[in-house]
Amino acid sequence: MRLLQAVDTEYTADSVEWCPLDGCRHLLACGTYQLRKPGDQPAGPGSKGELDVDEPQIRLGRLYLYSFSEDSAACPLVEIQRRDTSAILDLKWCHIPVASHALLGVADAGGTIELLRLVRSENSYTLQPCSRLALEKQCLALSLDWSTGGTGRASDQPLNIVSSDSTGQLHLLKVDDAALRGVATWQAHCFEAWIAAFNYWQTEIVYSGGDDGLLKGWDTRTPGAPVFTSKRHSMGVCSVQSNPHREDILATGSYDEHILLWDTRAMKQPFADIPAQGGVWRLRWHPYHQHLLLAACMHGGFKIFNCQKAIEEKQEVCTVSGSHPLPDSLVYGADWSWLNFHHLPQTQQCPSSGSFPYGDPGARTADPACNLKVVGQSPAPSPGPSADDSREVGTKLQSANKLMTSIQPLTDDTRSSGRPHAAGTTACESGLGLEAANPHVNLLATCSFYDHILHLWKWESS
Repeated sequence: MRLLQAVDTEYTADSVEWCPLDGCRHLLACGTYQLRKPGDQPAGPGSKGELDVDEPQIRLGRLYLYSFSEDSAACPLVEIQRRDTSAILDLKWCHIPVASHALLGVADAGGTIELLRLVRSENSYTLQPCSRLALEKQCLALSLDWSTGGTGRASDQPLNIVSSDSTGQLHLLKVDDAALRGVATWQAHCFEAWIAAFNYWQTEIVYSGGDDGLLKGWDTRTPGAPVFTSKRHSMGVCSVQSNPHREDILATGSYDEHILLWDTRAMKQPFADIPAQGGVWRLRWHPYHQHLLLAACMHGGFKIFNCQKAIEEKQEVCTVSGSHPLPDSLVYGADWSWLNFHHLPQTQQCPSSGSFPYGDPGARTADPACNLKVVGQSPAPSPGPSADDSREVGTKLQSANKLMTSIQPLTDDTRSSGRPHAAGTTACESGLGLEAANPHVNLLATCSFYDHILHLWKWESS
């Protein structure tokens, strides 16, 4: 695992997602959440008390749009837009264009779902608001999911969004020509409904997880009563994602530091239980490799699990293929890039030029455009569902020094253009097909609290 860049997001970062649409896969969106009370340190989305809407709290947010660019030698991620908002708790791109535009959905602390349209202007892109819908008064919108996360969508299939809020309710929204319309709202959990997600293979089915420790399934055609209720997780359920490649496979994550894999045809018991060594706030299946699962594990950093045997043979065996601890931080967001890496002849490599942010510890502040955050105040105690999760942490400088010693030095080849690639490869948006891609080179992004840093990583699997 190699760190390519660390970007200071100023506010604490909790959500990150690469655009999945062809032609826009170099774009990365990042959402931030800053809770402020007089004299208080920032708190995370899962902390006690921060969801009390009656308290005089200020929830600040900012939406960033970055472009992954080979033209920036030292910093491959280049900020192209920032937009101040209410605090952002979740964001997701729609997997299909709507009215010829890419759409980004944002769930914020104002209890609103907002759609932003990606517009190309000259040589850059901007996100422009096109529709918004308030879910309920006095609530926070905690999550959202599009009904298009699977392998395809029939032309007559409605485009929907499901969202969850801090009062435990779920909301089904319909998208007509980029305009939002409420379809149904129902009470799903006694406490905060941390997550809501579609079954990508049967989009009338949605799943929800709450702070009551329950995982539930719902049929949106008759949402009054759950299809099933599971108490298999022992603490709040924070993350749910349907496998977009394999029908009937579902992954769930919880504060109980476990990832469960389910066969959706038999939801009484999971077929695999994966210890994560950290509360699992977000899960992401790989866009191309059906068995790879990326997990944002809060205090445990992030991990990549190989679930091949579990999925194909229903064995409770999942190995850690890659991981990285991030001391003094709390990893809330993680996502795979959709960019493909293809082999090129050696003669097409660029000559070596420029430097890389973490290639030389002595040069880590040489380029202010990189926005590297290595020093500052000590972070606050960690948020979580219980006081036992709180702990004191060191300074950001100590964190950066630990990170320096744990990262492998970059090769001359990766330094050459500022764009991560293995020897003789480059990142491509489309055109060559997956059969030409290098399956061992992956790009991913994570974001974290306390140090408010967006990390860009390159992972070369064996």
